[in-house]
Amino acid sequence: MLDLSFSKPEEIVRRLCARLRTERLAQQMTQADVAGRAGIGTNTVSNLEAGRNVGFESLVRVAMVLGRTKDLEGLFLPKLESLDDIRRYEASATRSRIKRKPDNA
Repeated sequence: MLDLSFSKPEEIVRRLCARLRTERLAQQMTQADVAGRAGIGTNTVSNLEAGRNVGFESLVRVAMVLGRTKDLEGLFLPKLESLDDIRRYEASATRSRIKRKPDNA
């Protein structure tokens, strides 16, 4: 696993785009193949691989075509390392907004 904790956002995007292209090529698929199966345009796949602005749904569609949905399902899972973490997570599930802290606090 690649540690991205000290990377700039554009570096992370570049690495993920390269991985996406490598995965597509490893599966011997053209951009047109992926686009057709994902229900998106070939330009969208090209833009995604180049790191240009593409909607998140398009990324999910491409991941589904490449059989990488499980990788996306792991994003933003809660980190529950203690009993306090579990309690905080359960409490946050019922609250929809974070209360603003007073400016003088």
